[in-house]
Amino acid sequence: MNKEADQEIPKGSYAAGRLVRLPRGAQAPIVVYINGLVQAEGEDYSVRDNEVLFNRDIVKEELSFMRKAAMFFSFFGTYRKHETIDIQFRLNGKTELAADVKLTE
Repeated sequence: MNKEADQEIPKGSYAAGRLVRLPRGAQAPIVVYINGLVQAEGEDYSVRDNEVLFNRDIVKEELSFMRKAAMFFSFFGTYRKHETIDIQFRLNGKTELAADVKLTE
């Protein structure tokens, strides 16, 4: 199954990229989550040097000025597709978690 060809980007969202940098000094085991769900290394992503490369684009919500303003004033929330990435790793013998890691491309 080719995830790239099958990926559909919903209206109001965009393909934000596929690459994130691991936190400085991160050591194995590396566990990657998208929206709280564990991803499978080799099937969903690969680790190379200090980066995680996903096999498909990560989808983020497009927020216009008006939508941000409406959310700020609590008129309504947001219900569009927006994926967040969390990475669990070892650092100095302790298990650490980097939450909502930003994409680099």
